[in-house]
Amino acid sequence: MSLITEDFRIIPAKSEEVLPEKISPEDAVVLLSEQKAEEIYRENRGEIIVAADTVVAIDGRILGKPADEKDAFAMLKTLSGRAHEVFTGVCVIFANGRKERFFEETKVEFYELSDGEIAEYIKSGEPMDKAGAYGIQGKGALLVKRIDGDYFNVVGLPVARLLRVLKGEL
Repeated sequence: MSLITEDFRIIPAKSEEVLPEKISPEDAVVLLSEQKAEEIYRENRGEIIVAADTVVAIDGRILGKPADEKDAFAMLKTLSGRAHEVFTGVCVIFANGRKERFFEETKVEFYELSDGEIAEYIKSGEPMDKAGAYGIQGKGALLVKRIDGDYFNVVGLPVARLLRVLKGEL
């Protein structure tokens, strides 16, 4: 957000994230971002609210945050040597209550990872609170062979597109 403005506050949403079964990754991130935005807007009417949610998907299956190190290992093993998608949904509620929702998709390809590399990365602790068990903005960058799309989307907020939505250009 600081690339867009210095005048913002971070207010974490507190509600539990619940998704319908068999929802697509695209629909999931838009729904979750909208739920977060509406929760925060109820207590902050008259302000612009921006909420986002990011998931990693492979073969149409959503990979959320790992439950434990074993889960992180399984996710990273699944992503090893393969391409996957990162979806970020964004919901903006303007001061007048008008809503804009969108999602951004970025394709990410991982290098083939050895079990040792995966274990070493997990030992860093970085994967444990990240969708898909990696963060491209940290040590997870060492796993990534290439990306096709918005890097900041993989980080968790497609700032260039968000700025255009806030300016009313999209």
